[in-house]
Amino acid sequence: MPTLDWIGKKAVLNHHREVPFHLLKCDGKRSVGDPGSGNLLVQGDNLLALKALLPYYAGQVKCIYIDPPYNTGNENWVYNDAVNSPAIRKWLGKVVGSEAEDLSRHDKWLCMMYPRLALLRDFLSKDGAIFVTIDDAEVQHLLMLSAEIFGPQNHVFTAIWQHSVQPKGYSGKLSVHHNYVVGFRKSDAFSLRDMPRREEHNVNYSNPDNDPKGPWRSGDVRNALYRPNLIYDLVTPSGKIIEPPPKGWRWSRETMQAKIETGEIVFRDNETKITRKIYLKNQHGRPPESIWFGEDVGTTRLANQELKGIFGGPPPFDTPKPTTLVRRILEIASDKDSLVLDSFAGSGTTGHAVLAQNTADGGTRRFIMVEMDDGICSEVTAQRVRKAIEGYNETPGLGGGFRYCTLGAPLFDDSGNIAGEVRFAGLAAHVYFIETGEPLPKKATGKSPLLAVNNGIAVYLLYNGILGDKTVNGGNVLTGPVLKKLAPHDGPRVIYGEGCRLGKARLRRENIVFKQIPYEIKVD
Repeated sequence: MPTLDWIGKKAVLNHHREVPFHLLKCDGKRSVGDPGSGNLLVQGDNLLALKALLPYYAGQVKCIYIDPPYNTGNENWVYNDAVNSPAIRKWLGKVVGSEAEDLSRHDKWLCMMYPRLALLRDFLSKDGAIFVTIDDAEVQHLLMLSAEIFGPQNHVFTAIWQHSVQPKGYSGKLSVHHNYVVGFRKSDAFSLRDMPRREEHNVNYSNPDNDPKGPWRSGDVRNALYRPNLIYDLVTPSGKIIEPPPKGWRWSRETMQAKIETGEIVFRDNETKITRKIYLKNQHGRPPESIWFGEDVGTTRLANQELKGIFGGPPPFDTPKPTTLVRRILEIASDKDSLVLDSFAGSGTTGHAVLAQNTADGGTRRFIMVEMDDGICSEVTAQRVRKAIEGYNETPGLGGGFRYCTLGAPLFDDSGNIAGEVRFAGLAAHVYFIETGEPLPKKATGKSPLLAVNNGIAVYLLYNGILGDKTVNGGNVLTGPVLKKLAPHDGPRVIYGEGCRLGKARLRRENIVFKQIPYEIKVD
């Protein structure tokens, strides 16, 4: 398979694994509505935020939508990840070059995108998919980069979105009216959903022969691809022999005969023209198409109008996307109870779209959004979703709520020890994720060292005096008396703690694997 190379690639291939885990801190004053709605808005660098969220949501996200920087040369996005490489260091904190001749800006964009896409892949469920809006500046690089991370066989589609309808008026240049929506799936367990049907999609159906099966339209009986086993002479109801088309018939001889007998195959013009009936009653939806017109999914003008209506003045964000665009993605790529993630939240379109789609179809989708800029996150993203929840002007509220979080301290301090502000519940989520690769089924209450049982293996954590002994190392060290206090499990046990006083023979006899804190919880 052809691969994409760029300056700095070697430095970022494993960067997402080296990013430290951080704690998340909930800000109750900035949270809105029902805190139990399952919606989350995180302010912070999206690479750090994604790593902080991973122990809680790995493998749980059905649909990811992101609208990253397009790298047109006119943006002020900053690449500031702590990648320790001479090829990267000279770029750290520098604004991408605005001149088209600055070829290195593509390398910078790829260095920024690779670790983020690699982390996002870990969030997807087996039947999940990611969708990215992009324009001509980086679409070719995005396709190759995504093929490398997700696998070329997992490319779902590259759709064209008509983002504007007004001519740009640049004399001598093409007036550009489109962006792209690039989709990749986690595995072949993902499948696109059909679009809802509307009345205008049924105008070609009629019932001129009073067929009891209802309205129908004509369809082809010829095969689109050459199939030798479908090449045979067809016998009409009157006994006429009709030679097969060059690529064969659409069905086998037996299936074709059955359809003739039920009247689904129609013979016209003295049996020289053959068509099939496609019944309206069998059309429960319509397949998504590769061109998304602005009149169907919205344009950038509509997106700006939405923000003007919400904030009552000039749009406070430069490049918003219309909610109808994101809702189109939700319609074809999510279930009614899906978890939806957007790590380039911007104006908060994704959160607004999730709430609107739930109202439209009775769903219970939840969203996770991440926005790096503190001012945008608190003053634009959060306020937009708050108004969507509560209502604004004459627009009724959609209901729900979200928790507003920021990034806390790293899990480990500079000495490699667990940071002092880390509590049992926070460490438990990380320990369980490290051990099983899955999120902790339920938030640890701090009342029992037993976190959960995964594939028959019980995972325990001795930390922060969980058993009630608050003395130094008290209850955090695995001893005979401590072992007796642990919830029993008839099977293998993995126990994390600060020390162990049991011998190897006793551990084998008890079917225990002991792992010492903090040395064996640093994630690669």
